[in-house]
Amino acid sequence: MTVRQLLVEQAAHVSVAVGGYDIGSGRTVPTVAAVLALISVVVGGLALARSAGRIGVGNGRAGAIVGLGLGLISAAIGGLHMANSAGGLGTGNGLAGAIVALVLGLIGMIIGGLVLVRSHRSATS
Repeated sequence: MTVRQLLVEQAAHVSVAVGGYDIGSGRTVPTVAAVLALISVVVGGLALARSAGRIGVGNGRAGAIVGLGLGLISAAIGGLHMANSAGGLGTGNGLAGAIVALVLGLIGMIIGGLVLVRSHRSATS
C-alpha cells in the first residue's frame, strides 16, 4: 500500500464528533483553506502596519508577498470548493468554510497588494 493510498484512506475516515457535530472530509479542505486565508489577512495586516512605519523596521514587502500568495491559494481553493459543493449551507459539505476562505482570501490579497504598491512607491521616491 502506497503512502498516497494510506492518506486517502485516512482522509475518508476523519471524523470528530463533538456534541453531534461531525467534521468529515467534506469540511476539512475548506476549513484548512479558511485558516490559510486568516493567516494571510494577519500577515498582510502586519506588513501593512510595517509599511506605514508603525511596527518594526523595513517596508513589509516579504509579508505582503506571503499574504498575497496565501490569499490567492485560499481564495482559489474556496472558490473551487464552492463551485463543486452539492447542497446548501448546513448540509455538511463545507460550503460555509469555502465562503469564508474565499472572502478572507480576497481580503488578504487586497491587503498584500496595497502593501506592495506602498513599498513600490517608497522605493521609487
